[in-house]
Amino acid sequence: MKNRFDLIIFDWDGTLMDSVDWIVHCIQQAAMRCGFAVPTSQAVRDIVGLSIENAMKQLFPDEDSESRQKIAADYAKTFFTKQIGPDDLFPGVHDMLRQFRSQGYRLAVATGKKSTGLHTAITATGVAELFCTTRCADQTASKPNPLMLEEIIVELDVAKQRTLMVGDSVHDLQMALNAQVASIGVTCGAHPATTLQKYKPLLCLNYPTDLIGII
Repeated sequence: MKNRFDLIIFDWDGTLMDSVDWIVHCIQQAAMRCGFAVPTSQAVRDIVGLSIENAMKQLFPDEDSESRQKIAADYAKTFFTKQIGPDDLFPGVHDMLRQFRSQGYRLAVATGKKSTGLHTAITATGVAELFCTTRCADQTASKPNPLMLEEIIVELDVAKQRTLMVGDSVHDLQMALNAQVASIGVTCGAHPATTLQKYKPLLCLNYPTDLIGII
């Protein structure tokens, strides 16, 4: 797999940042405070990677749009009470990203987060300058629509065959399949290897830093 790729596109939550447990907590607390049925931890894990609008539809299918917006607003308010810093990245991620850049890889982020949320996170964790570009769910179509990847590939003028998507959720890997882009799954976030393997990744790794020495 050496020298096969020029562009590595990472998901953010659960792939580079150890944030899935916090997302689960914040959504469950928001549902409780707003008086709605509290989703299970796995149900919340299953929406990690989607836009907040699509996530609310999947978690609260019987509620109206106004109720979903109320839960989403409460979730966002709680989520951003946590002070984010470099230690919120999975161990070794910062050094990995620097190493890949020094080796000539182009790096990007494709996330279900809103652009303001991603900007806050990549700035606070100290990795903003390492990415050539980013795409967020409020800038384009939500995963698993392939548009997010296609826009990054066009912007950076890299061939699809030279592009790798790295993610922790089925939405990441389904998006890669839809875009006809190679993928690698990581099991440190939303979904286990047995689930991710259904979406034909090249490999399933424990952490993104396991990429070192493989590509």
